[in-house]
Amino acid sequence: MVLIALEGCLIAAALTFGVKLCFWNDQASFEFYTMLPDFAIQALAVMLCIQISFYYYDLYNLHTSWRPSEQYIRLGQSLGGACILLSILYFLFPALTLSRSVFFLALTLVMSSVTVVRLLVDWFWRATVPGESVLILGTAKLAIDIAREIKQREDLNLRLVGFVRTETGQDSGMQASRLFGEPILGQAGDLEAITRQHGVSSLIVVPDERDLLPVSELIRLRTRGVQVRDGHSTIASLTGRIPLETVPTNWFIFSEGFRRTRLVAVFKRILDLAVSVAGLLLSAPIMALTAVAVKLDSSGPVLFRQTRVGLGGRPFEVLKFRSMRTDAEAAGGAQWAQENDPRVTRIGKHLRKFRLDELPQFINVIRGDMSFVGPRPERPEFVRQLREQIPYYDERHTVRPGITGWAQVCYPYGANVEDALRKLEYDLFYLKGLSFFFDTAIVFKTIQIVLFGRGGR
Repeated sequence: MVLIALEGCLIAAALTFGVKLCFWNDQASFEFYTMLPDFAIQALAVMLCIQISFYYYDLYNLHTSWRPSEQYIRLGQSLGGACILLSILYFLFPALTLSRSVFFLALTLVMSSVTVVRLLVDWFWRATVPGESVLILGTAKLAIDIAREIKQREDLNLRLVGFVRTETGQDSGMQASRLFGEPILGQAGDLEAITRQHGVSSLIVVPDERDLLPVSELIRLRTRGVQVRDGHSTIASLTGRIPLETVPTNWFIFSEGFRRTRLVAVFKRILDLAVSVAGLLLSAPIMALTAVAVKLDSSGPVLFRQTRVGLGGRPFEVLKFRSMRTDAEAAGGAQWAQENDPRVTRIGKHLRKFRLDELPQFINVIRGDMSFVGPRPERPEFVRQLREQIPYYDERHTVRPGITGWAQVCYPYGANVEDALRKLEYDLFYLKGLSFFFDTAIVFKTIQIVLFGRGGR
């Protein structure tokens, strides 16, 4: 958010300097031009188009550490994308058109100033934000998963010091001196001395047995300012999912999150109605063209109605543009959708890639059957199977299902029980952190996926 605000100011300054360069010897004309309300609106349009393009080219994705050369390429691509957006905007609303000389001068200034500022911000981050030295208590699989995630997240400025064995004798690293490229520094009994020797500021606890925790040492470390974190909560925050294979039942009971307030419910419904009504109006021409394409591509109805399980386990009828042959399940009833599914029609492949087959579900959201953001609704036949094989599966029915959701933007394809388990892990993380801002972030991410065709189903 700081980077977005900073670059917004830079773009506004670049536009103002562009005007100044155009009226270099005419101060009166410069002041008159920049004081016009029209210029403010034109500048706002340029700023929004450039920053939207930055976002959709992943220039605000801090989880990814781009090499400088790649960042410059993406910056050039995003400015090109902004020019295309602005050309469409200027065609629709000619009054927003900015002087060509001002625009190209401003674009040059934006390119150079954003490049310099990003280099300075990266340097400032590394120079001023204190690095966090992390020690992991435990050497089981979950400890290795946490170590892997820490090493992949350079933006968090975390430094993994190493591991400490628990006293159970069941850890995977019991006979080794190193694990995942990092040293095993000793036993749990030496925990206090190890943290002091290596300047540890954060301890992640991943024991095999809770009753073997070095409780007195952990209490002393906490009172001395060392952060003591639970391994299950840590892996959830690092990956955006709750790993069901390792998380104990009591974690769901005592961990933070999973709150449902009336205010959040009201805001969520307002967001649902606003996005769905706007989406229905804006996509009406696309839906009309899609309907014609579906009808011309294969015989059968344009719209496809199918029973899905919604809030509280109640069934409802979901609407979609038909993307499969009408005899897709004539042979054996309900079947999982597969990658490169032979039942999908020619136009259906493109509809699924860009999620255009989901557009009629705006109507489901307005009706109240669905939310815009939530777990993806499944068919009753699959729900009966999955609730028997996957723990906590019915918890996803405690909120309305969604057109899009955290699982859909993070794990785009699901074709079997294993995939359903992985998607449930993301759904549970969504339920844990349910909020208006989380929903808004998922909406923006969904638009990015649709625009670039990154959808799997």
